[in-house]
Amino acid sequence: MTSTDTLIIEDRASVRVLTMNRPDKRNALNNALTQGLVDALHAADRNPGVKAIVLTGAGKAFCAGADINEFGGFVNNGDAANAAQAALERAHLTTNLHRLFSQIETPVIAAAHGYAMGGGAGLALACDMLVAGESLQLGYPELKHGIVAAIVMANLVRQVGRKTAFELVSLGEAVEASRALSLGLANRVVSDERVVDTAVAIAERLATFDGPAMAATKRLFHRVADLPLQQALDVSLDTNMMMRSFRQERTNDK
Repeated sequence: MTSTDTLIIEDRASVRVLTMNRPDKRNALNNALTQGLVDALHAADRNPGVKAIVLTGAGKAFCAGADINEFGGFVNNGDAANAAQAALERAHLTTNLHRLFSQIETPVIAAAHGYAMGGGAGLALACDMLVAGESLQLGYPELKHGIVAAIVMANLVRQVGRKTAFELVSLGEAVEASRALSLGLANRVVSDERVVDTAVAIAERLATFDGPAMAATKRLFHRVADLPLQQALDVSLDTNMMMRSFRQERTNDK
């Protein structure tokens, strides 16, 4: 196990567990935690011994969203230029984090309990699968505070119907675990005590599959998700032929 002030990294055989570790802030995302997640996801994906990743939060929450207090010093000092620059840099960092989940080849399972709000909801949905604890409260309250659920909206719109997505970002009402399951936002609902172990168990199953086939499956999934049918079939055909050729090469090598 390794850890920083904001992130705990633990290997359970071939599964790497990343635990956001700001429980006193409900694991709100500051620059250090966001950059730590980017670095940790890259490192896990480059490690051949890591076959699957679980993302969770310490304490009573998964992630309460962005740590808005981080910009308070600039704003309170009237330093508008630095505040604007800090906000821009943070937006790019957040976008890079959300992109990364679909770019890495290693599957990521979220284990979320308690609050998953705003950016925290976005993190949960960016993962390939979501195991929800019974206490989960997932929502997008940004509009209530005069801001926009901007970066996190892209994944949300792709995972639920338009009417439901607009309801979530406009009304800002939290979704409980059972409704998250019925909307297709979550894959499992279990007790909070079992949420991490359940996610690890799923990750362990994924880790038993052929590595190149799992990587190709995830890569193809994210490519075809937003393509028109005919283009998606063409891409799928290319992957099918590639994997057949790859399997034949490995058989011949034996």
